[in-house]
Amino acid sequence: MDNDSKPQLSSIKQFYDTEYYRNSRTPTATSAHHRRLAARLGITAGMRVLDVACGRGDWLLAARARGAAVAGIDLSERAIAHCHEAMPEGEFTPGPAETLPFPDAGFDLVTCLGSLEHFVDKPAALREMLRVAKPDARFLLLVPNAGFLTRRLGLYGGTNQKGVKEDVYPLQTWATLFATAGLHIESRWADLHVLSFEWIRKGSPLMWPVRALQALALAVWPLNWQYQVFFLCRR
Repeated sequence: MDNDSKPQLSSIKQFYDTEYYRNSRTPTATSAHHRRLAARLGITAGMRVLDVACGRGDWLLAARARGAAVAGIDLSERAIAHCHEAMPEGEFTPGPAETLPFPDAGFDLVTCLGSLEHFVDKPAALREMLRVAKPDARFLLLVPNAGFLTRRLGLYGGTNQKGVKEDVYPLQTWATLFATAGLHIESRWADLHVLSFEWIRKGSPLMWPVRALQALALAVWPLNWQYQVFFLCRR
């Protein structure tokens, strides 16, 4: 990571600490979506799982519930404090994804879920993920899709993080980025966590019918129209 990136990282960190996680609380339970994801990945006791840009640790709670030893890094110190409180036995540290403070070849699974688009130096972050992973490790990357139909129709402009840093690429561009870093894509699938009453009933009740229609649409749309897509990779 070059010196030009440091001022940008500082402003991004300030956003997450003072705005994004300003009113956040430590998670106490796992979501059904994360439990299904942990089951799909076959996480078992003894596995070492690293989540890059782990946030409050919501996903890692589900991995820990299946017996994994968990670790995480996030730019936000506030988010890392939540992780320490929720999982005191875990290994958590604040810092950028581009310079991971973990030794080589230590993790069975490295995940980065809905965060890579916000990184200042994506190739550097991917190289670091490869470095800290075991030779036979798997990598799960969740990224936004520029081909998202609602986005192409001008009905969606991005998340509340777009003001600080948010790069949304077509799926093929993401695939090329992963291949250039040394990753082989084993499978892809749509992120359908919106197919739940938990997601539909967020916010004002007046919006529940709209959110329900969006969830149903995502269930039948082809992959190239989806909002976010999982890439499961190996070295």
